[in-house]
Amino acid sequence: MTVMELDKISFRYEHEEWLFNNMSLTIEAGESICLLGANGSGKSTLLKLFCGLVFPSTGIYRAFEQEITEDLLEDNRFAQGFHRRIGFIFQNSDAQLFTSRVWDEVAFGPLQMGFSRAEVKRRVDDVLVMLNLQNLAGRSPHRLSGGEKKKVAVASTLVLNPEVIILDEPTNGLDPKTQRWMVELLMELNKHGRTIITSTHNLDLAHAISQRALVLSEEHCLIYDGDSHKALEDKQLLMAVNLIDEYCHVHGESQHSHLYKHG
Repeated sequence: MTVMELDKISFRYEHEEWLFNNMSLTIEAGESICLLGANGSGKSTLLKLFCGLVFPSTGIYRAFEQEITEDLLEDNRFAQGFHRRIGFIFQNSDAQLFTSRVWDEVAFGPLQMGFSRAEVKRRVDDVLVMLNLQNLAGRSPHRLSGGEKKKVAVASTLVLNPEVIILDEPTNGLDPKTQRWMVELLMELNKHGRTIITSTHNLDLAHAISQRALVLSEEHCLIYDGDSHKALEDKQLLMAVNLIDEYCHVHGESQHSHLYKHG
C-alpha cells in the first residue's frame, strides 16, 4: 500500500525562492527511509509536507490514497484521523513538551483525539511501560535530561499508535546510550510494520535503520532515491551533497567506511 505520494510538487515559502520543483516520489507501507542532505537542502520542509504542516505550491500530495489539502485539514474530524496515522517527532524535544507532568504530556494527544478517560489511561500506562518511563510519570518534562526528554517526546507520539513515524534529526544532542536506544526502538517499530522516515546527518544511524535513502542536494533537488547502503558507500555522492569531506576510506572487502562529517 502506498502511504504517501508527492506528484510533481513544487514548493516555496512566501516571498522566497523555490525549494522544490516538480518533485515526485512514493513511500510504501513498512519502509524505513532516511532523508539525507546538508543544512538548507530542504529536509525539514519535506518532513513538514509529509505531516501536513505546509502544502505544495503546485502539484499534489496524497497520504493513504487521499489528496491532502489545507482546506481538508481544517476539517477537525479528518485532521484527527490524519494526525493519528502520522506521528512527528521534532528535532528539539522542548518544542514538543509543554505540560507540567510527564503523564499529562503523554496523555495530551489521546485526550485531544477524544478517547475515553479509561482508554487514555490504558494507552499512557502501556507506552510508559513499553519505554520503561514509569519512574518519570510524575516528573516535570522540563526538569529532565536531554535523553529523557527525547524518550517522553517519543512516548507522546507512540501513544497514538501511528502507522507512519517521522523523525527530524532524532539523535542530535543525545548521549551514546540513548542513541543506541533510539536505533533499537526504530528497528523494532519497523519490524512490526511501522513506516519510518528519518531526516538525519548521522550516517551511522542511517546505515543502521534504513533500507532506502532519499538524498537532497544543496540546490533542493532529489538526486538519489534508492538503496541506502549503496548511497552510504558512494563517497562521491556524499561529498557532492556536502555530507562528508575527503577523509573517507574503505577497508578491503568489507566496504567499511569511516565517514567524517562536517560540523
